[in-house]
Amino acid sequence: MKIGIVCYPTYGGSGVVATELGSYFARLGHEVHFITYSQPVRLDMLQGNVYYHEVNVHDYPLFQYQPYELALSSKMVDTVIREKLDILHVHYAIPHAYAAYMAKAILADRGIRIPVVTTLHGTDITLVGKNPSYKPAVTFSIEHSDAVTAVSESLRRDTIALFGIQKEIVVIPNFIEPERYTRENEIQRSVLARPDQRIIAHVSNFRKVKRIPDVLAIFDAIQKQIPSRLLMIGDGPEREAAEDWVRTNGLSSEVLFFGKTADVERLLAHTQLFLLPSETESFGLASLEAMAAGSPVVSSNSGGLPEVVVDGVTGFTVKVGDVQTMAAKGIYLLEDDTRLAQFSAAAKAHAATFSLTKLGGQYFSLYESLVHG
Repeated sequence: MKIGIVCYPTYGGSGVVATELGSYFARLGHEVHFITYSQPVRLDMLQGNVYYHEVNVHDYPLFQYQPYELALSSKMVDTVIREKLDILHVHYAIPHAYAAYMAKAILADRGIRIPVVTTLHGTDITLVGKNPSYKPAVTFSIEHSDAVTAVSESLRRDTIALFGIQKEIVVIPNFIEPERYTRENEIQRSVLARPDQRIIAHVSNFRKVKRIPDVLAIFDAIQKQIPSRLLMIGDGPEREAAEDWVRTNGLSSEVLFFGKTADVERLLAHTQLFLLPSETESFGLASLEAMAAGSPVVSSNSGGLPEVVVDGVTGFTVKVGDVQTMAAKGIYLLEDDTRLAQFSAAAKAHAATFSLTKLGGQYFSLYESLVHG
């Protein structure tokens, strides 16, 4: 099958999921074409059956804001025709589903049928999509996709509630490749912490919704009772304030900032506790990656996180903003080696049920039903 994938090429969850899914299909022998404005960060261009089509937006003085949606639609049309694609899978409603609808209409006018699958990832619905300026376009784009998927039941419910969607939305969770999170990927632990210290981690894009001050407050409370070091992995608008807080509170030697890095799996291999106290998460891919590495998770109980973190089994889910309880749960996990090992094993086993092989197969079955149905 010839598959077109449209996504954001950044480190965010939707881009990672789209890239990993496409790479998986390429390994199975399918031809996969990525259509976006720059090469996806996790895309291996040396892999066979993978192609990248750059969307170029030209700078015209007439436009205050350059028309990316127009350029994207045109690139989709061009790629479908030249590469004879069988299907388009667009990740994120804005602007990808909207641009896909325009591309589909243009192609239909030329006698070419191209089914479109739209996958909703979260902020395209819960943040951007419900903006009154975008809401009609988002609703129209979803309703006119040939198939719609959401990464969690929570996101499916939110989409229906916010937009009154009548179209069926299929839940296909995000996924991981369990074999990538093995202890064989380890770097030397001594690089990260002293032998007596527990290693705690947080991975995100450091936006306000991630509640970075809560991450630091939870760690501060834990390290006062249990020697620990915190790995802050990622980058974003809240990072500078976080670094200032760490310096002000004398924790510079105990909190390491890694920024954007390709070594997430290697860092998680040493992590003994993962913190994700977000305001909301439509899924929480970072928590699944941490569990795949054998790290129990303490997270908020918002959005799709309870669908990923099994409270009391693979970690704990706590009310948003309840820093005291989150810290207490973290101490409970870290203070006893036997208990920590039990939660770690349960986390790893549960994460394995979100395998790419299983969930990628669900996506491909959906493709086949649209292409051959």
